[in-house]
Amino acid sequence: MDERIGDPEAPGMIEHIAIWTPNLEALRDFYCCYLGGISNDLYTNATRGFQSYFISFGSGARLELMSMPGIPESTLDRTATQHMGLIHLAFGVDSMEEVDQKAHQLASAGYPILKGPRRTGDGYYEFETLDPDGNRLEVTTKAN
Repeated sequence: MDERIGDPEAPGMIEHIAIWTPNLEALRDFYCCYLGGISNDLYTNATRGFQSYFISFGSGARLELMSMPGIPESTLDRTATQHMGLIHLAFGVDSMEEVDQKAHQLASAGYPILKGPRRTGDGYYEFETLDPDGNRLEVTTKAN
């Protein structure tokens, strides 16, 4: 029995996800260098002190990295505990070998590998890490 809901013909897709950061350049460099993103030029609204980059990925999804004075730091412990709300971003690669290579590359660059690489119960092969701001990420592929 198929328990999916919704209209498979509907034109829904995630266009972009936004992240506030005090480290705009470091976050842009991380997503471009390690996860294959392509950055646009810096957008600045001098009146508000707002700056942002859009990072585009091959799937068509984009990540907006935003910075502005006055945005409070999060009080959630995003590195060690789970909580309600958005908890991680997942980036897909083509093979289990690519998952392993990406885990090695990030570990060698000093980024923590929280779990994995490992096979999951739902048919994926993945590892978990953190970006420079401590946001949780997965790098994943369908397991062979």
